[in-house]
Amino acid sequence: MALRQFSRLVRFISTTEPAKVLIGQPAEDGLDIGVALRQGRAVKVHVFSGLSVLNPGQKTGETAVVSRILSPLDSSEVGTIRCIGLNIDDCGDYEAELAVVIGRAAKNVTKEEAMEYVLGYTAANDISSRTSQFGQSQWCFSKGFDGSCPLGPALVSKDVVPDPSMFNIRGLKKDQVLQDCGADDLIFDIPTLVSFLSQGTTLLSGTVILTGTPAGVGVGRQPKVTISDGDEFSVEILPHIGTLVSTFKNDS
Repeated sequence: MALRQFSRLVRFISTTEPAKVLIGQPAEDGLDIGVALRQGRAVKVHVFSGLSVLNPGQKTGETAVVSRILSPLDSSEVGTIRCIGLNIDDCGDYEAELAVVIGRAAKNVTKEEAMEYVLGYTAANDISSRTSQFGQSQWCFSKGFDGSCPLGPALVSKDVVPDPSMFNIRGLKKDQVLQDCGADDLIFDIPTLVSFLSQGTTLLSGTVILTGTPAGVGVGRQPKVTISDGDEFSVEILPHIGTLVSTFKNDS
């Protein structure tokens, strides 16, 4: 299979075209997009011709500056989010997770074939309302409210990271590290997850697989840690992906 035409992509609104969504590759290799934008820095992006990270096209030769970073995938492109749950050794709000994005339809694939169907990786915060979660048997209800499961800031091609176990995942609330774990702690590795989830069920292009959260979630702490109105929580996955920074607001 040919290498992808990108190393990492962002989906964004530029400073000059506020009504248009663009796709592109950050001009500065290694730049943590989330941190740079949080610090108010100008982030330049090489614009691609496509309208989606699933079909980004080619570089146009144009450069734009990010005004607002968006989820790598539009909600209409994400057919399914598959949450693995307890998939990290010593793992038991906020849930810092490595997310895998499927690039083409996969069904009944073997573990050996699985990575051929992976487009790349991004960061996710699998936000949960614990009151809603523990108040009934259907846990997914607590994870499906509007604005849940932010993704970003960048989608990194699988070709850039041939061994995803090299990723390190951290969850930080107001710069306090609450979760810190290597992806090499996954009980079931990514090829195993993709293969298993594809058995009897087609994983469409745009499917997102959340691989599990490290120890340190708020509900398991003493005292418990919660996310409140105005709080900032960051999911940092290095190298390459960067920091997903989310500020939480009460639903008006």
